[in-house]
Amino acid sequence: MKRRSLLAGSAAVAATGPFASARAAEKIKIVWWHAMTAALAEQISRIADEFNASQSDIELTATYKGGYADTMNAAIAAFRAGRAPHIVQVFEVGTGTMIAAPGKVVKQVWELSKETGIALDPKHYIGAVRGYYSLSDGRMASMPFNSSTATMWYNKDAFAKAGLDPEKPPTTWQDVVKAAQAIKAANAAPIPMTTSWPTWIQLEQYSALHNIPFATKSNGFDGLDAELVFNSKAHVKHIQRLLDMAKDGLFKYTGRDNTPDAVLYAGEAGISFGSSAVRGTLAKTAKFAFGGGYLPHDPEVIKTPLNSIIGGASLWTMTAPDRSAAEYKAVARFLQFLAKPESDAAWAQNTGYVPVTFAGMERLEQGYYKTVPGADIAVKQLARGTTTANTKGLRLGNLSEIRNIVQEELEKALQGGQGAQAAMDNAVTRGNKVLRAFQKSIGA
Repeated sequence: MKRRSLLAGSAAVAATGPFASARAAEKIKIVWWHAMTAALAEQISRIADEFNASQSDIELTATYKGGYADTMNAAIAAFRAGRAPHIVQVFEVGTGTMIAAPGKVVKQVWELSKETGIALDPKHYIGAVRGYYSLSDGRMASMPFNSSTATMWYNKDAFAKAGLDPEKPPTTWQDVVKAAQAIKAANAAPIPMTTSWPTWIQLEQYSALHNIPFATKSNGFDGLDAELVFNSKAHVKHIQRLLDMAKDGLFKYTGRDNTPDAVLYAGEAGISFGSSAVRGTLAKTAKFAFGGGYLPHDPEVIKTPLNSIIGGASLWTMTAPDRSAAEYKAVARFLQFLAKPESDAAWAQNTGYVPVTFAGMERLEQGYYKTVPGADIAVKQLARGTTTANTKGLRLGNLSEIRNIVQEELEKALQGGQGAQAAMDNAVTRGNKVLRAFQKSIGA
């Protein structure tokens, strides 16, 4: 769409000669704020360049704004100043906050599609991804983009040294303990087992796999008055297992969030839990043979595990006082571009994130997944079983703050300051105060 069409009804329409031609040639400019660094930032630049080359009337600029939290906070501050970016990448834990934001901060996907007439069909997206970023009635709120899930990574060289089969990763937590014991006994790796994203993987993912609630109200999907319940018997049992493993030298806590990824990349851990998206970095940098496996389950809690839940981030369309209909249409056209099978597949293959569309997944299944064994574990794990109220994901306000609370209580327990039950009870109590404060802040 040309800028001149936006001036209909004004004196500019009547202008003629070279000045009118210059105005007609102007491109509609849209800005995308993101949180990707290093190789991932390079892929963002590739996407922007390819989109700009695919048409002649829109110019997309992708700008790095810091980590996930920094990017989200910067976007909110920009909105308040009336200068919000057209698109912002928001991590999955910010979904509940964005949906519940008061006022007209964002234009949800379903609104954008309806207003612009550009099809952005949620049916094109795989269920586990679509569900996380949709309203309870199925309307899509944000556009799925870099989606991952948690998987188990292991050092095949360490497994071989410990007398374990490097082609058969453990599938139950009981077997994980045995494998860690073998790794320690053989001194096959400095750290038998560690985990990145402790709360996301060892509580949120654990809850989904075992079909137990992390919070009431379908993990918050059915109301802002949800309450945390991850201090159940099953949850406490698992945290106690980690505490026992730490005491026995089988598990080492190496930091919050994704800080422990450095231990994995260095080959220091026999077993590590982390994002499926680290595959790309491992493939490029690992000096050891590595393998990926499904997240283990506890057969005493559930016989057959269900699907894991997604991580990563989605794209939100933001509003601004002077934003034109043409700009929103340009945003919709870019989101439609991202949904193309070739775009989705290229992003997933080049980064290690999972494809978010059925067509993108099919494209990879016909090529990449056949040539790289194990690269499809994350997709298969997301699609496993039947989705329940406990496996859709989480829709909780200020979830990032709750994650930090859990990590604080877990760290205290690992230092011997409290037991597993007390740690989870304290985290639930403190976390529920965060939920009530969030609920009050938006007037709900």
